[in-house]
This record gives sequence, C-alpha cells and structure tokens, in this order.
Amino acid sequence: MKPMFWIGVVVLVLGIASLLIAIPRKETQGLKAGNMSIGVELEHKERVSPIISAVLIVVGGGLIITGISRR
Repeated sequence: MKPMFWIGVVVLVLGIASLLIAIPRKETQGLKAGNMSIGVELEHKERVSPIISAVLIVVGGGLIITGISRR
C-alpha cells in the first residue's frame, strides 16, 4: 500500500495510545547547603490533552482514507 496509508495508521495508533497511556515525569526538589543536601524526588504521570489526541485520531483517519483512495 501507499506510504500515506501507513503514516496514517501510525498517527491513528499514536492518537489512541495518547488517550490511554500516561507519560511519567520525575522531578527532584531539594535544598543544598555546603556539603549537606536534602532532596525529595516526585513522580508525576501526565496525560496528553484530549484535544490533541482527537486531532491525531482525525488526521490519522484522514491519511488512511486518502492513502486508500489514491490507488
């Protein structure tokens, strides 16, 4: 099939995955004075905005339809 079809499939899968999978992010906060340091490591799980996920799904579907219709 055409490359546009496969690019559409990849974009569509990324859009669906961004709805389901959270992206982990670690952040270290601390205080350092001389040779002594005190720190705390925080872990956040953030999701992509649903609007961005919807745009990826729509664009992926459009690329798939365009790739199929251009035979």
